[in-house]
Amino acid sequence: MAATNSQHGGCHCGAVSYQANVDLSNVISCNCSICMKRGALFTFVPAGDFELPSGQDHLTDYQFAQKKIHHLFCSKCGVGSFAKGAAPDGSDVIAINVRCLDEVDLDDLRPKPFDGKNL
Repeated sequence: MAATNSQHGGCHCGAVSYQANVDLSNVISCNCSICMKRGALFTFVPAGDFELPSGQDHLTDYQFAQKKIHHLFCSKCGVGSFAKGAAPDGSDVIAINVRCLDEVDLDDLRPKPFDGKNL
């Protein structure tokens, strides 16, 4: 699988749509409470590698615990296709829910476990 490639993704109803340059060789499976309940698999991209052409007005923000991550979801269908936060170096980063990318075969991925539950 190519290291970085352009992918289209979004929510279930299509109201939220985005384009991002993603690295599918670096996907995580987090065990924190929200990731476990959503079944999310994430890869991270710099904010500059993410474009949201439609759906900004349909996004609802949910934060919990330390309130460092903006878990965004579509107010129409409820799908959380990405989140916003900061990388360890302080730069803006987007967490892409790989399950919400249009052209990804999940069987080709090797998610790495991440212990978000104990942060």
